[in-house]
Amino acid sequence: MSTAPAPSAPPAAPAKPLRGELPAASGMFWGVTCVASVLSLWFLATAGDPESRFISPAMLPSPGETAAKVPAVFGERRLVANTLVTLGRVCLGFGLSAVIGVPVGVLAACFPAVRSFVAPLTIFGRNIPVAALIPLTFFFFGIGEFQKVMFLFVASVAFVVSDTTAAVLEVPQRYVDTALTLGASRLQIILKVLVPLAAPAIFNSLRLLFGIAFGYVMLAEVVKLGGDTGGLGDLINVSQRRGEREPILIVLVVIPIIAYAIDRLLWWLQCDLFPHRYGGRGGIPRLLRGLLHGAAASTEEAA
Repeated sequence: MSTAPAPSAPPAAPAKPLRGELPAASGMFWGVTCVASVLSLWFLATAGDPESRFISPAMLPSPGETAAKVPAVFGERRLVANTLVTLGRVCLGFGLSAVIGVPVGVLAACFPAVRSFVAPLTIFGRNIPVAALIPLTFFFFGIGEFQKVMFLFVASVAFVVSDTTAAVLEVPQRYVDTALTLGASRLQIILKVLVPLAAPAIFNSLRLLFGIAFGYVMLAEVVKLGGDTGGLGDLINVSQRRGEREPILIVLVVIPIIAYAIDRLLWWLQCDLFPHRYGGRGGIPRLLRGLLHGAAASTEEAA
């Protein structure tokens, strides 16, 4: 007597993949939830009369007390002017490290002798405590605006060189072999093969390192000369000496907002410059090609 086959078990539901991406709405929901949770904890920890609070107002003022100081920080404490000064210093110092560090990193990746030569400097620069660079830059560059810019340069350039070297070394060797087969010179391989293929990774590294340099500038602004605008770091230091907690909290909120806005702007620029890698529209490259083509046509007509 034959028996009917047992029904097969329903297929198991596929597990959610690791390292996946949330929809934009879900990601925003969880981000807002995080911010709301932090604000709720802050409110609960500072609620009530000063004598009955879980955390003393001398240590942490309440959200209402902090918000009440916002007009004074923007007015008397010149928050906008200090922010612009800080951004200018970061752009100069980190821009200098990019201008010098990227070419050195490319040379280090292409020529082993250069890589061995700069290795001790990059190891030293990447591992020395950043705070230890402050007296060193005071000794070499004095106390003033130039010292702050050079502090940011010294603190960042080793990371730029190291990341650029790694990006160029990660370009697959098959592209170099193909260029050699076609008769390209070493200079052509560097400028037309290695640098263009490594450019997306180099730009992405610079975008991330800019955020780190923005954090370093707080140390650079410990000292200022005269009554000049000292930057956000000086605003924090002055508030700490006066025992004012509210301006410090306001600045600590402003800094991440500005840093995030700059990061998103650089991310948009990165996607547009390298559409084949990040899916941008490529508007800037098309514009540059059009300008170069127009300039070349004008030169030919003039000749």
